[in-house]
Amino acid sequence: MPLILALDMAGMPSRWLMVEEAITYHARRMVAWSLGEVVATFHGGTSRVTGERSELSTASIIAIKGSSELVRDAHCEPHLTNAALFVRDRHVCAYCGDAFREKDLSRDHVVPVYRGGKDRWMNVVTACRVCNIRKGGRTPESAAMPLLYTPYVPNRYEHLILQNRRILQDQMEYLLAKVPRHSRLFA
Repeated sequence: MPLILALDMAGMPSRWLMVEEAITYHARRMVAWSLGEVVATFHGGTSRVTGERSELSTASIIAIKGSSELVRDAHCEPHLTNAALFVRDRHVCAYCGDAFREKDLSRDHVVPVYRGGKDRWMNVVTACRVCNIRKGGRTPESAAMPLLYTPYVPNRYEHLILQNRRILQDQMEYLLAKVPRHSRLFA
């Protein structure tokens, strides 16, 4: 079953929902509007009055009433995970330029943590294990291993793409419309 893209009332994406969660929002009459194709229909009981069976359907993209608190701060940095980092960097080592499978990659801190570097999007790149070991606790300059690409912070739209491997076409079109052109998703 695909995940449902949840938006706030203004159309800002907030998170991915399981289909059952989306149906619950529909049942509670908390869906303000929806976009995309219907991806699931749930059937309920039969009405004693009308004899009709109830049903609730959900589209692939739904706006939830009062959900602006889910977005919190639209300008905050998204949560950093290795999986999202590797997708941001297209599974390419920032030092040798080769592509690898996820199990052969690691998170490298451009400025090592012990030297004051932060575990943040702007200070991490994808590195193969061989290059990460070779670089060690040095900066790229001191290790004579220049970066082949620079790190960047994905925006909210790009981050949601990085979190989900099975995005429906209408969801992808909605999210890609707000992804900056410099994103590696377009490379």
